[in-house]
Amino acid sequence: MDFGKKGLMEQLNSSQSHAKKIRTKSVLILFKLLLVAIVFSVTVTGFCLYGAVMGILDETPDMGNLDVSPKGLATTIYDASGNKIQTLIGKGANRSLITYDQLPENLINAFVAIEDSRFWTHEGIDLKGILRAGVVGLTSGRFSEGASTITQQLIKNNVFENGGQEKTTGARFVRKIQEQYLALELDHVMSKEKILENYLNTINLGANCLGVQKAAERYFNKDVSDLTLSECAVIAGITQNPYGYNPIKFPEKNAERREKVLNDMEEQGYISAQQKEEALADDVYERIAEIDHNRSTTSTPYTYFVDRLISDVLRDLEAAGYTADQANAMLYSGGLHIYTTQDPEIQSIVDTEVNNEANYEGIQQKFAFTYRLTLKHSDGTTTSYSTSDIRQYSGMSQLEFNTRDEIYTLTAEYRAEMMMEGDEYSEDVDITLQPQVSVVIMDQSTGYVKAIAGGRGEKTASLSLNRATNTFRQPGSTFKVLASFAPAIDACGDTLATTFYDEPYTTMVDGSEWTPKNWYSSSKYAGYANIRQGIVYSMNILAVRCLVEDVTPELAYRYVENFGINTLIPKTDDNSRSGQHDVRATIALGGITQGVTNMQLTGAYAAIANGGTYTEPVLYTRILDNDGQVIIDNTPETHRVLQESTAFLLTDAMRDSMKDSRLFGMTISSSSDEAMPSNITAAGKSGTTTSYNDLWFVGYTPYYTMGIWSGFDDNAKFDSDDNRNFHKTMWKTIMEKITEGKAAIDFNQPDDIVTAKICNKSGKLATKACSADPRDGIVSEEYFKSGTEPTEYCDLHTSYEVCSVSGMKPGPYCQKTTYRARIKLPEETTGVTDDNNYAYSSRRTCDQCQPMITLPGLLNPDGTTNTTGETGTGITGTTGTAGSSSMASGSGTTTESTRPSVH
Repeated sequence: MDFGKKGLMEQLNSSQSHAKKIRTKSVLILFKLLLVAIVFSVTVTGFCLYGAVMGILDETPDMGNLDVSPKGLATTIYDASGNKIQTLIGKGANRSLITYDQLPENLINAFVAIEDSRFWTHEGIDLKGILRAGVVGLTSGRFSEGASTITQQLIKNNVFENGGQEKTTGARFVRKIQEQYLALELDHVMSKEKILENYLNTINLGANCLGVQKAAERYFNKDVSDLTLSECAVIAGITQNPYGYNPIKFPEKNAERREKVLNDMEEQGYISAQQKEEALADDVYERIAEIDHNRSTTSTPYTYFVDRLISDVLRDLEAAGYTADQANAMLYSGGLHIYTTQDPEIQSIVDTEVNNEANYEGIQQKFAFTYRLTLKHSDGTTTSYSTSDIRQYSGMSQLEFNTRDEIYTLTAEYRAEMMMEGDEYSEDVDITLQPQVSVVIMDQSTGYVKAIAGGRGEKTASLSLNRATNTFRQPGSTFKVLASFAPAIDACGDTLATTFYDEPYTTMVDGSEWTPKNWYSSSKYAGYANIRQGIVYSMNILAVRCLVEDVTPELAYRYVENFGINTLIPKTDDNSRSGQHDVRATIALGGITQGVTNMQLTGAYAAIANGGTYTEPVLYTRILDNDGQVIIDNTPETHRVLQESTAFLLTDAMRDSMKDSRLFGMTISSSSDEAMPSNITAAGKSGTTTSYNDLWFVGYTPYYTMGIWSGFDDNAKFDSDDNRNFHKTMWKTIMEKITEGKAAIDFNQPDDIVTAKICNKSGKLATKACSADPRDGIVSEEYFKSGTEPTEYCDLHTSYEVCSVSGMKPGPYCQKTTYRARIKLPEETTGVTDDNNYAYSSRRTCDQCQPMITLPGLLNPDGTTNTTGETGTGITGTTGTAGSSSMASGSGTTTESTRPSVH
């Protein structure tokens, strides 16, 4: 071994070379291992990414079941003439769909230019846009460049719930992968035009506008097809930021965006430079501001008709099987088309007359109010006060005032009294004009409700108090026909000629005595009167006696229910004595527990007008979905309540109630002559509750049935000096106007109606004695259903010989007698009626005629001659000349005789 320098160097080099080789080899091994690890990791990651992506795609919605059409659609309501009268808009539903051919070319180009310039050429996703966004993100550190196509935006909005609002990056990544995949798929199965149509019907365009049609209406008050280039650019500029680019709130920001839209359109060749400059010169924002101002000042709540319609539609949708939530969503966001029965001309007439102050002449106008006060105290607690609290404070049973200022004075005083130092308050004072009115008009042949007025004065809120359909009031004498006279004629063998005795009367109600009074007097009674007269003169006692003696409360209850009054309370063991039921005699006069609505009462009378067939009042005919498929065909339910002949007889009697007449010449007048139209045949019945809390008139012509009610919301009564017939005059005015130009036809008379000449006191065939009764209207021609006409002659009227002076049975000193028609009174009567003045009493002999005074030259009673030399004439009686007695006045003498003097 060489241990020299050279040897040592050789050995050292040899050793270092070996170490180097080992190190090199180790590095190569490590590199190979690292490369294998990298390849393995990449492979595993790739497989993982592939698996993850495939998993994401597996969870992507099935294209076959994919619906990219807008989900929330406004519901449109139409009147009977096809005019749009209301739009119902739920959250996310303020849109009206349009088709591609309705879109102006400038609007299409504006959206494509600003949102997706390669829309017509890419296949659902824009790879160039994605690469550009990626480069910008990597170079700037901010990934803010948008790369979503119109197709992707459509899918994001209409397929993914809360699309773009995901809370985590992972969720956003998943949605983005699925969105791009679906965009590729959709582009292969749907045309570009259809994609764009759905997109433009979907997008949020500010001011609660969804879709371009609503935006055109909201900002420019025009149809989308009529938009100008400048207006198209305004709408297209909103999309990126619906709030920030709202042209009403932020016109300057929108103007900047509009300019960008027009620049992009020019650059992409959609418009020329001149067209762009002309569009930029358009002062479009001034028009937008003016339209917004006009819209704000004319915006009104739903009408009373729509208020009730909404209630009916929700009820019917639930009856069709939808849940309450589903029904509500369908109504406000389902894009329904509801075709109503409302006649726009009739509704306009009703609205005008109900709010015409001239129709309330003679009525003391008052103001009522509801109240709410909330106080927020310095310690954070709150105290609330309501109408009942301020009523108690004021000491007033009814909060009614002659002026609005009186109300504001009271509320300010109350607020000051309730507030403490440091309090903050919020206050709501809702003032309502009084008295109030409601009107319902329907076509009795179809059941279609033509017009509704739920109150007078300005309507300030949707779905507010509707006095026509949701307020229950006592019906008063309108119930006489429904509960008493209709079932009497229809089921109990009575006729219009059937008589009852009008006198003080008491009957039992729930174990207690009840003594009804006639409306016209508490001491005036007519005696015998028939059902026709009971209707014409609204005779309370006749109606009650008819129900108690012939109909029975049970049958009355069934008939009223059959007339569509569904608020009656049946009799049970629990309420039989408490009176909290309606199977009792008071139903004859409308004394019921809960009351009725105007619509119910109008529907009941429409059944009589319709020949006895009840047709359920309906406010709409059909509901269609947005595709035109019928969801509900609203055919009214019908059933027969009365025989056709009964309906005609009641109609004829109610026609007489609208003519000016007097009962048997008394001061009792017909009840409704103020309501008689001048241009059309009409029939109807008035109703007034005790103390004049409610005023009703329900009547009909051959065309329409109308019910009108008036009263105070707090059930106060009309003052004694008020015009308590104003509602009848308003009924007349409205009916004349809605039937103007219609043929003056009569009510249909059934074939089985016959006539007979009757006595209105007995209800039987008239005799000469009946005709001799000096009072008006004793004999008349009456209608009957064939087979029910009387066959017997009157047995109440008889001719008697009476003293011409006293009208009593002749006595020994009566010089002159006459034959007069007299009437028999009921054997058990104790009351004093008009018939008492014309009754014959065999028990009373004339006590007014006295013996002749003996004069000279005349024979004395003993046969001798008077020789006093005086002359004179005999004086008969103490009352003067014959016929001066009240019993003899208007006697209608048929024969007269002179009796020999008694000497």
